[in-house]
Amino acid sequence: MTATPDAEPRGTRLPRLARRRQLLNAAQEVFVENGYHAAAMDEIAERAGVSKPVLYQHFPGKLELYLALLDVHVDDMANRCREALASTTDNKQRVQAAIGAFFDFVSSQGEAFRLVFESDLRNVAPVRQRVERSLRESAEMISQVIQEDTGCSSDEAHLLGVGLVGMAEVSARYWLASHGTIPKDVATQLMARLAWRGIGGFPRTS
Repeated sequence: MTATPDAEPRGTRLPRLARRRQLLNAAQEVFVENGYHAAAMDEIAERAGVSKPVLYQHFPGKLELYLALLDVHVDDMANRCREALASTTDNKQRVQAAIGAFFDFVSSQGEAFRLVFESDLRNVAPVRQRVERSLRESAEMISQVIQEDTGCSSDEAHLLGVGLVGMAEVSARYWLASHGTIPKDVATQLMARLAWRGIGGFPRTS
């Protein structure tokens, strides 16, 4: 078993935020490798190069640790979508950038995306709420752009936003599961063309 790259020798004192980041990095490795139920706090502490009391000083239990890690990735996904939508005012390019954000997310940081989209705790309320938030926030950002540009009602725009996010998420996960037999940029362009053929049919009113 090897410690995470930023693990410190036992007894080394780190600033609280740095220690928390170190523990989250170690926890991510263990959760991704083993899943939540098989992951052990002993192993996470060992991977981080700290004692269990140090780990428990920051996170009172395994669920709290998992939720903190999930929050990091939920916020990352929302930020990627926000940056994609803000990257251009050309809506065709926006569609490609937003879909690309999902492909980038699932292909980054190993299989950390599984903590968000394929958690083995999906039926646990606080986990389900966070996973739903990751998709809801992206859908709301996209639906706001749709409503502003097309004049669709709020409900119609939200439905379209949910549909685009669902398509982006499912296709990105499928692409990764198929081991990237299609280059990522080609896969992104294919899905963006499909999405744009639909959403591009709505007349722009602004």
